[in-house]
Amino acid sequence: MALRFCRNVHAFSLRVCLRLALLTALGLAAGPAAAAEPTMLRVNVFPTAKNLPFFIGLPKGIFEKHGLRIELQFTPGSAKQREGLAAGAFEIAHAAVDNAVAMVDVAGQDVVIVTGGDSGMNEFIVQPYVKTLADIRGRTLLVDAPNTAYALLAKKLLAKRGLKDGVDYTVKPVGRGGLRYKAMLENEEYAAAVMNLPFSIQAVQQGKKSMGGLVDMLGPYQANGAFVLRTWAKANRAVLERYIAAYVESLRAALDPANKAEAVAKLAENLKISPEVAERTYQLLADPSFGFTPDARFDMEGFRNTLAVRAEVEGGAGAKPPAPEKYLDLSYYERAMTKLGPKTR
Repeated sequence: MALRFCRNVHAFSLRVCLRLALLTALGLAAGPAAAAEPTMLRVNVFPTAKNLPFFIGLPKGIFEKHGLRIELQFTPGSAKQREGLAAGAFEIAHAAVDNAVAMVDVAGQDVVIVTGGDSGMNEFIVQPYVKTLADIRGRTLLVDAPNTAYALLAKKLLAKRGLKDGVDYTVKPVGRGGLRYKAMLENEEYAAAVMNLPFSIQAVQQGKKSMGGLVDMLGPYQANGAFVLRTWAKANRAVLERYIAAYVESLRAALDPANKAEAVAKLAENLKISPEVAERTYQLLADPSFGFTPDARFDMEGFRNTLAVRAEVEGGAGAKPPAPEKYLDLSYYERAMTKLGPKTR
């Protein structure tokens, strides 16, 4: 229509008209792209306080701003999560990154870790009759899965006290932290379990005891992070970088003191916990020495310890841990952070 109109004007106006027609055509061409549907990403997580960035970022539209629509899935345990990622049931997993190591080394899956997150926020929770770790002898340790992440930390902790798995105590897999918390409340024969927020707080409120934080007892540890199939990451580089940028922006919003009241309310609402537990949970989440690592940075020293613990517990004394680079590709994180820019407040 614009071109037909341009035929009826003189030369000078013709040049202007053609330029306007071109801009109009470009605008029409760009219109559908600008209005494109957000990219759907299925993200699989454990139902814990570590999901605060999603509790804040999703309702605030932060992921949508980055062109993403998130379907948040909750896993009953790490074994199911690893199976689901391998089968393509979702694109991104957030969990202890030792699960990614297990997928590579045990299941032969080409998985890559793309962000950090935290050092675990873990405490070793025991029944009241446990005065020292030696009192776990002859009793049961509850774990998620017996051969990965926090179960390995618990085994290492007990080994330092001379207790051997399968000889001095029994390991019972029951699944995620909430299930371990529930099992310890229901059966006092279950002597101990590793728990993180908010279950560690609730357990102490219910008369259980904390023997301390695992990082304090065993050293730095790279726990929670995001990991994906390497082939998917390569095929969806821009989408993954947008996701990481959106997640970090959501984490910043969650820890912004201006949003504290909202964050506490979201923890209480989503985790079905009391305002008092939610308040204490937020305080610990916001403590960088215990809770979230700022900007979900990856802790290389902590990851070397993660690999060393796995090698020692699974491979025996003298087993050499593999090189960290085998499991990592932080280039997506680095590009995402370059685009996102530094924190402004």
